[in-house]
Amino acid sequence: MIDWNRVRELRDEIGGADFDEVVDLFLAEVDNAIGGLQPEDTDAFRDQMHFLKGSALNLGFAALASLCADAECRPDTDPGRVAAQVATVFAESRSLFFADLANRLAA
Repeated sequence: MIDWNRVRELRDEIGGADFDEVVDLFLAEVDNAIGGLQPEDTDAFRDQMHFLKGSALNLGFAALASLCADAECRPDTDPGRVAAQVATVFAESRSLFFADLANRLAA
């Protein structure tokens, strides 16, 4: 669900002090994007999936990135169902991220 190698790589790239700020910014942006999903507008929804995919990849939220990539590339999927799945996977990923963060970065 979380690509911990990417998380460590990001922390090493930007430094520990800025890492917390980037995480907070990521979580706020993704939360806003999920809250503003427009399943009824196919083009906007595809663009939103692309944005979420990129954001998720940057912070190592691999399961979320995969789900968004699938939705972005497959217009035949039910956008309403996908939007609900995206919200669920994001919540699960966020919980796992914070539950394991200290241990994973200490290793």
